Amino acid sequence: MSKNKKTVLVLLVLVVLIAIVPLFVLKGAEFGGSDDAGSQMVEAIHGEYEPWFTPVLETMIGGELPGEIESLLFCLQTGIGVSIIAFFMGRFVERKKWEDKQAQL
Repeated sequence: MSKNKKTVLVLLVLVVLIAIVPLFVLKGAEFGGSDDAGSQMVEAIHGEYEPWFTPVLETMIGGELPGEIESLLFCLQTGIGVSIIAFFMGRFVERKKWEDKQAQL
């Protein structure tokens, strides 16, 4: 077996271990987000916290957004941001190639 195949095999085993071991080691663990931690800290410092305003979408639909919709909007926002960044990075790469080609002529 070649050295590259051994390296790939070892790395694949490590990836599988990294993915599977936490499932057994962290059984029953609770994970909280930064929003929860921040709201708990504000509550500890100032007591009962009253928000200044309600989110725009919640006022439009008359209630709290379901978690699936929040996730969808977050993913949509992420996709739009990545698309914009990728577009401009592609433009810069193509501009550099075009400038190099023009300099050779």
